[in-house]
Amino acid sequence: MVKNGVIVMPKLKTKSSVKKRFKVTASGKIKSGQAGKQHGMVKRSKRNLREQRGTTTLCKADAGIIKRFIPYN
Repeated sequence: MVKNGVIVMPKLKTKSSVKKRFKVTASGKIKSGQAGKQHGMVKRSKRNLREQRGTTTLCKADAGIIKRFIPYN
């Protein structure tokens, strides 16, 4: 794409599913909701359910995958 006589790369799109499910913290880590809380809570222990409240940060390997889909964060 040429703009004012200069070749400019096109803008990258953010993956819609990632934008809905993940946030980037101030330190650059990826924050997400806890997994395993959609259904079947009867089978899980009370301790397990307590520990799965709130959000969690992704490990470095998973965060690298997600960061590819949110180019401007």
